[in-house]
Amino acid sequence: MPTGRLRRADVDKPFHGVRVLRDASLPEGLETDRWGRALGPAERAHLALALAYAPRMAEGEFFSHITAAVILGIPLPYLLVARSMLHVSVFRPRRLPRSAGVRGHEAKPSLVRTVRDARTGLLTATPATVWASLGRQLTDPYDLVAAGDAVVRTWRVDSPLATLADLEAAVTAGRRVGVAAARLALPRVRTDSASRTESWLRLTLIDHGLPEPARNHEVSADGVYLGCVDLAYPDLKIAIEYEGEHHLLDPEQWARDIARYEALRAAGWVVVQITKAELFHEPAVAVQRVRAAIRRRG
Repeated sequence: MPTGRLRRADVDKPFHGVRVLRDASLPEGLETDRWGRALGPAERAHLALALAYAPRMAEGEFFSHITAAVILGIPLPYLLVARSMLHVSVFRPRRLPRSAGVRGHEAKPSLVRTVRDARTGLLTATPATVWASLGRQLTDPYDLVAAGDAVVRTWRVDSPLATLADLEAAVTAGRRVGVAAARLALPRVRTDSASRTESWLRLTLIDHGLPEPARNHEVSADGVYLGCVDLAYPDLKIAIEYEGEHHLLDPEQWARDIARYEALRAAGWVVVQITKAELFHEPAVAVQRVRAAIRRRG
């Protein structure tokens, strides 16, 4: 590549020795995570940086912590990803990676394993190891549980990133920063949760004294399939649905949701729709609405 071409205005210099085309899109297939969820702006930018840094990684270096979580598709809060440097680890006694925008970590072989991510080709810590290392970064316990839910998810996937046994092995392998929080979160992790917000909603209801709801419950009536609801109390025919922004921004999805809710109500179900504002800013209001539905049915 001629030197003059590398100096043009459409070329960025994210790291020493690395040049990338400005505004270049991610490689095909990486705009969504392994479950088909579209990546947010912060996740796309962070993944692009990881792909740009990969060619200059030294032997023994691998992505870890927040960066590995983004690569693997483990859901994290937007601001945490947006404000994070790349996290790159190396096994002792190799030297820590040093570069602007990169945070180096020293890993113990007894605590950390690595794996080559099939989708990106990037070398990361194993999913269970990544989750166990997030106890310090994920200051809200609900986010740590939601990340664990994603790692062990078996609902509508070919295979989970890891098993509950893998998570338990990771948190009992030895001392690491944040492991105490991971140990507390582990008993609350479930294999059939489909999203971070669904995990948050489940935990919010439980911690306000309500019974643990069924997750991603399939509903049929008179032999007709009516749909899958986020959370449910099947015996009471109460469905609890989280209404994220994507529902409103996708007219076709919104139309399908309305038809599904009408079919559920016609079959005798109560549908409680919880908004983002209620879940994250007024959880007591969300809980009260669900409690009122239980009281009516009870």
